[in-house]
Amino acid sequence: MSRARADEEEYWHSSKFRAFTFDDEDDELSQLKESKRAVNSLRDIVDDDDDDLERVSWSGEPVGSISWSIKETASSSTSSLESRDSSLQKGSSSYAAFPKQVSSYSLSSLFKGFLCVTQFCLSLSALSDTGVKNYAPELRRPKAEYKDYNNDWSPKDTVRRMQRGKVCSLERFRSLQDKLVLLDEAVAGHDGNIITAVLIFLKRTLRREILFRELEVRQVALCHLIHFLKETGEQKLLLDLLRFLDRTEEVALSQYREHLNIQDVEKRREFLKGCIGLPFSAEDTSHIQDHYTLLERQIIIEANDQHLETAGQSEIFRKYPRKASILNMPLVTTLFYSCFYHYTEAEGTFSSPTNLKKTFKIPDKQYVLTALAARAKLRAWDDVDALFTTKNWLGYTKKKAPIGFHRVVEILQRNSAPVQVLQEYVRLVEDVETRLNLATKYKCHDVVIETYRDLKDRIQLTAYKCKVERGSAEEEKINSILSNTVRN
Repeated sequence: MSRARADEEEYWHSSKFRAFTFDDEDDELSQLKESKRAVNSLRDIVDDDDDDLERVSWSGEPVGSISWSIKETASSSTSSLESRDSSLQKGSSSYAAFPKQVSSYSLSSLFKGFLCVTQFCLSLSALSDTGVKNYAPELRRPKAEYKDYNNDWSPKDTVRRMQRGKVCSLERFRSLQDKLVLLDEAVAGHDGNIITAVLIFLKRTLRREILFRELEVRQVALCHLIHFLKETGEQKLLLDLLRFLDRTEEVALSQYREHLNIQDVEKRREFLKGCIGLPFSAEDTSHIQDHYTLLERQIIIEANDQHLETAGQSEIFRKYPRKASILNMPLVTTLFYSCFYHYTEAEGTFSSPTNLKKTFKIPDKQYVLTALAARAKLRAWDDVDALFTTKNWLGYTKKKAPIGFHRVVEILQRNSAPVQVLQEYVRLVEDVETRLNLATKYKCHDVVIETYRDLKDRIQLTAYKCKVERGSAEEEKINSILSNTVRN
C-alpha cells in the first residue's frame, strides 16, 4: 500500500517539461507563441475573403454585429489565457489552442483557418526540407567535383575542362608563371580553339613586350596569334608584333594589304605609291610597282571611255555598252577590256593591248588567249586569222599558235564560230587522233573525210558514209574517193 502511494506521489510531482530558460529558443512555449502569432495573422486573411456573405457564429448571431463584437472583445483575453493553460497542462502542440477560439468564429472561418494553418505549416516544412534536398546531393558528389566550386584548378585541369566544353574562368591565373604554364598546356593539348582562347586572355592581361618575348620561343602559339590578329583585323598589334620579330617583309606586306580597305580610287593610288618604298623583296617590289602603274592606267582609261560612252562618239560603245568599270580590275581583265574596245589602237596609247603587253611583260600565251577570246566574242574572224598568221623571211605566210590549235578550236566553238572557220583550224591540229576527235565532235565532215583519205582507211571511210546526209556534197566526196581507190 505504501509502495502504491509512493508511486502515486511520484506521478503527481513529476513532470516531463523542462524548466524555462532564456537561452532555450526551442521550448514548446516559444513554439506555442509562434503558432498563435501565425494563427492571429491568418485571421485577417480569412475574415476578408467572404465579406459579401453573412457568416453566423455558434451563438446564432451574425458575425460582425455589435453584440458579437462586444462578446468577442470581452472573451479574447480569457480565451487566450485558457487556451495557454490548457495547452501547457496537456503538453500538446500548438494546435491545442484552437478549440477555445472556435466558439467565437463562424464554421467557415474555422475550416478556412484550419486549412490555412495546415498549408502554412506544410510550406514551412517544405522550405526547411528544400535546403536539405538541395544540399544533400552535393554531399554525394565525387570528391573531384569539389574543385568546380572551390575554383582550385591547375592549368592542366583547366585545359582538360575546356576540352570537355565546360566554362572556365582564367582570371585566377595571375602570376606570369601560371599563365605561361597554362599556355604550354593548351599547346600540348593540340586544340586550336583552346590555344586561341588562352592567347586572348594573355593578350588582355600581359604587357605587349612580355607577351611578344614569351611567344618568340613558342612558335606554335606565335603562329596562332598572328593568324588570329589577321582574321580580326587588329593591324596595329600585328605590325608591332612583326616589328618585334624583325620580320620586315611581313610588316611591309601587312601594310600593303591595307589598300583593300580603301574605297576611294585616288586615295588608293596614293597609298600604293607610298608602298613602293617599303622593305619588300625584289620580286614583291616589282609587283607593287606594277599594281600602282596598272591602277594609274585604269584611271586614265576609265575617264576617257566614260566620256566617249556618254557622248556617243564611238560605235563600239553604242553597240556593246560597258557592263562595269575597269577600275581595280586584274591585269588579265584589263587586257581583255583593251582587246575588246581598243584592239586597233596604236601602241603609243595607254589603252592599246600591245602597250599593256609590253609594259607589264605579258607572256605570248596569255596575250593570245585573251585576245582570241575578246575578238571571237565580237565575231571578228579576220582579227582571229591575223592573230595566228606570221610571215617568214621569204615572205611566205604561215599559221602558228603558241597555245596549240586544239585550244583555238575549243575557244572558237565556244563563241559559236561557223563550221568553215572551225574546219580551217581543225586541219591545223597536228595529232591525227586529236584532229579526228575534234572533227567528229564538231561535225567538220570535210576534215574527217580528208583525214581518212590520207590514211587510206577504206573501212572507216565507208563507215563514216552512213553518218552524212544522203545526196549531200560530203556523200558524193566519199563516193568519189572510194571509186578512185578501186580504180587505182
